[in-house]
Amino acid sequence: MAVHEDHHHGMTQSHAHHPNSANQKALFISFLIITGFLFVEAIGGWMSHSLALLSDAGHMLSDAVSLGLSFIAILVGTKVSVNNRKTFGYKRFEILAALFNGVLLLVISVWIIIEAISRITAPVSVASGEMLVIAAIGLIVNIVVAWILIHGEKEDNLNVKSAFLHVIGDLLGSVGAIVASLLILFFGWEIADPIASMVVSVIIFKSGWGVTKASINILMEAKPDNLDLDEIRNRIKHLDGIHGIHDLHVWTITSGFLSLSCHLTVDDHVNRDEMLREVEEVLSDYHLEHSTIQIESMHFSSCRSDCAHQHHLNAQ
Repeated sequence: MAVHEDHHHGMTQSHAHHPNSANQKALFISFLIITGFLFVEAIGGWMSHSLALLSDAGHMLSDAVSLGLSFIAILVGTKVSVNNRKTFGYKRFEILAALFNGVLLLVISVWIIIEAISRITAPVSVASGEMLVIAAIGLIVNIVVAWILIHGEKEDNLNVKSAFLHVIGDLLGSVGAIVASLLILFFGWEIADPIASMVVSVIIFKSGWGVTKASINILMEAKPDNLDLDEIRNRIKHLDGIHGIHDLHVWTITSGFLSLSCHLTVDDHVNRDEMLREVEEVLSDYHLEHSTIQIESMHFSSCRSDCAHQHHLNAQ
């Protein structure tokens, strides 16, 4: 009778994976700063009749929501333990928050474009002086918040990255508002206000699309973009005693938490404990520390997954 060996290496380590506390602190402080200035910019935009400021205030509102959700997501993903119903806990909540943030960016960018087009056809007089002052303060605020978020794990954490992109988009909005206010102040080009808004909205849309796409890929359990499955498969197949690898799956549970499962066809005489150790060393090079590996003999043919129709291919 063939023997199955299910191996769950790194389960304790991987399930103990917690986002760095720097992420929580950075998100919370950023949330307080953005929320406080949001009201200043919204009132200033309404009083100066500036679409650039109002759109920037709308983006700041999305920033506040984004940062708040991101903070809650990391808090929930870290504090709530696993249970029999949710065996990975609530780690995916972080990705849901990132998806919401990305979609929110897309919606806001479309709204800005529509409003800007209406402003171009029916120009509105803008108080450029007030607009310049508020936009300059907004720029400083966004630079401070961006600096705070840089000290989080924005390159490794999709949720923090989405919040960071929100702030960068907002920073660009402030720059656009400053340029537009100067053009209105010195040249009387009222059309600069909606044009600046449209330029910024395109940048916001691009950022939103990137975050949304990355979030959907994770939720669809797609292969992480930075991993080459053929390379991983070939390295494992070339280990002594392994005849084939099949039913190979690699996916992301949440940012920085990668998982792999596969079936290995091996010689009958192979030391399976040693084999698992060697495979784990290969996987560690790709940060795949949460793995489930099933080992099968050359004679095993009753696998209920895709073994039956792939077994003979991988033995070659």
